[in-house]
Amino acid sequence: MLKQVIEIYDLLDSAEISGKSVAKFLNEKGLDRIEVSEIKGDKGKTDFIKILIPGFSGKSKGGESPTLGIIGRLGGIGARPERIGLVSDADGAIAALACASKLAEMKTKKDNLDGDVIITTHICPNAPTQPHSPVPFMGSPVDMKTMNFYEVDPTMDAILSIDTTKGNRVVNHRGFAVSPTVKEGWILKVSDEVLNIVEWSSGNAPFVLPITMQDITPYGNGVFHINSILQPCTATKAPVIGVAITTVSPVPGCGTGASREIDIEEAARFCIEVAKAFTAGGCSFYSSQEYEQLVRLYGAMNHLQTEGISR
Repeated sequence: MLKQVIEIYDLLDSAEISGKSVAKFLNEKGLDRIEVSEIKGDKGKTDFIKILIPGFSGKSKGGESPTLGIIGRLGGIGARPERIGLVSDADGAIAALACASKLAEMKTKKDNLDGDVIITTHICPNAPTQPHSPVPFMGSPVDMKTMNFYEVDPTMDAILSIDTTKGNRVVNHRGFAVSPTVKEGWILKVSDEVLNIVEWSSGNAPFVLPITMQDITPYGNGVFHINSILQPCTATKAPVIGVAITTVSPVPGCGTGASREIDIEEAARFCIEVAKAFTAGGCSFYSSQEYEQLVRLYGAMNHLQTEGISR
């Protein structure tokens, strides 16, 4: 998938890039189920883009095959005028859109997936930055609720959330890592089937992103979050797995020249392999029996999807 990653990188690396420009590029690849929404916030505007790639027996055609959501999670692809060029935070958008490009090319070659794939992200070349320890983060022109509204589709049966996860000291590895599955406030075991795909697609032992209770609560509650990679889990009942693009040493989200096409390609190719398996019913994100047992024993945890109780 290196070709698709390079094409998307080159497309997005512009001060004038917009959601409409990305849609036009994907239209030319044969995708015609694309929605673009320009949304304005207190700190600027961004273009949300939603791409539906219908499956052979997907819900969009009246079938029953499951739908996978792939979300490119980020604050912005650029921090202009403060920084020139694509920032490290753009990796999630690049990977997600590269997946759309690859699936489009697969369709033209008659390699259709069984179920639908919905890919969402947003395009903002001039997002704000914000303080964070140990390195600065990218901010966003819109709040997290707005991002979840446009990026989390209710028809997604499971979600892969791709996000640059370089500003930390807990994953010291160049490449990508996967998180445990999160569902309705429960941090569940890491999916063995997903780990298999990590091994097969990368040829390496899997790296797992350690997450905490704070990470799966909504932004804005005043507690530390490793980043926004698991924010989609606060807005859906579907199981969510984070796909974290990582580095050996901390890298600011607003840093330019920090995106490695090889690492993005590896993460995006993993997502394509999960899409093939999941929409065919061959990759489970979690055990429904074990989840139901946890709820029976300890109760629902979906209060962690809310903003909590003010005290």
